[in-house]
Amino acid sequence: MTATDRLSARAWALLLVLSGAIFLEGVDISMMGVALPSMRADLGLSTGELQWVVSSYVLGYGGFVLLGGRAADLLGRRRMFLVMLGVFVVFSGLGGVATEGWMLVAARFVTGVAAAFTAPAGLSIITTTYARGPARDRAVLVYAGAAAGGFSLGMVVGGLLTALHWRWVFFAPVVLATVILAAAAAVVPRDGGARRAGARFDLVGTLLLTVGMSLLILTVVHAPEVPLAISLLTGAGAVAGLVAFLAVERRRPEPLLRLGILRVPGVARANLGAMALVGSFMAFQFSAVLFLQEQLGWSSIETGLLLAIGGLDAVLAPTLAPPLVRRVGNGRVLVAGLGLAAVGYLGFLPLDGTVSLMAAGLLAISVAFALAYGPLTLVGTDRAEESEQGLAGGLMTMSFQFGGAIGLAVATAAVVSTDLRAGVVVAVALAVAGVAVTAPLARHGAAEPAGVARAAR
Repeated sequence: MTATDRLSARAWALLLVLSGAIFLEGVDISMMGVALPSMRADLGLSTGELQWVVSSYVLGYGGFVLLGGRAADLLGRRRMFLVMLGVFVVFSGLGGVATEGWMLVAARFVTGVAAAFTAPAGLSIITTTYARGPARDRAVLVYAGAAAGGFSLGMVVGGLLTALHWRWVFFAPVVLATVILAAAAAVVPRDGGARRAGARFDLVGTLLLTVGMSLLILTVVHAPEVPLAISLLTGAGAVAGLVAFLAVERRRPEPLLRLGILRVPGVARANLGAMALVGSFMAFQFSAVLFLQEQLGWSSIETGLLLAIGGLDAVLAPTLAPPLVRRVGNGRVLVAGLGLAAVGYLGFLPLDGTVSLMAAGLLAISVAFALAYGPLTLVGTDRAEESEQGLAGGLMTMSFQFGGAIGLAVATAAVVSTDLRAGVVVAVALAVAGVAVTAPLARHGAAEPAGVARAAR
């Protein structure tokens, strides 16, 4: 099926299903934080166990997303999407019936791995189904808006579900994912062309990437609390793991990450911008939630309702971004979005509890995500070859996830070392860094013509 510039009813149905899946993943990531105190009280979890309930998901997601992208390219996008969405349903349900901390951690890790396969498969279904041009741009912008909206609204959803019982933050995704799975089986098109027989998967590269990322996050998070020698040791291990990963990828005939894809115009800068966008938001969200709940004494529901202003990007992304992209190009729109994010975070920097100032900052952040998230995804995938759309989508997803993990880790270290204001400063600094690294994209305006990817190979 190839959609025309005006999307057909079937094309919209497919887009709705895929957007529902990525919305679910965004909600699943961000709503967990609200339920952590209730989990601790009910199951008697230690602080370490509580941290790993969140960290295990991020590591499963970030560590396996490139493998998920390659599996989609080699084994079939529809197959990977449906099978791994089924795994997501099963293990989210198991998390809901967990009676021990290790069961929660294990369930969240496997759920993260499942999401690492479904996310790049879903994005590559869009980029290989809809015709290059306005149809694909609109589809990607709607899809990215759903992802950003789920990420932003997760705090509200998590607060409401936790008010019923923390187990509902596991059971509610099971219900929604089951509905999406049934709909996807009906509307997701079958993969065209033969899949590559005998394809090998780079499990060594996956292991090195996961270990390197884990040690890097561990180093940053615990730097204020452990001796310098330990931080240096884990930091050196992180660098060694990531360097070894790059060395392995250069030698592999079928690597997990073909490094040449980073030479496709715009791909490297789009991925760095993605890290900055989500990393800055995670740093901001961490600091803002602690300020609202611990210093102002707000409830989880009150906090979620204020932060829901940031979720307006789910509405703004498909309505505001497409006409701006058509008029001035992806590059200028995404750079403006990152700049506006920095301005929005500044609205919280006084940390004086002025609701109107915080609401204005959150409104700016919602517009920023609407402008930046989709165009970053477009730049990061549009000029990749069709045979590598899964890889390109996986790379973007990994950048969003890895950026979020690092942003949260740096903000945590800054807050522990100084105060909550330092966490907001980290958010502003990351957004400004995102503007700096993506600024050259603005000079090009609209995306370059198709075929540039081939020239870069």
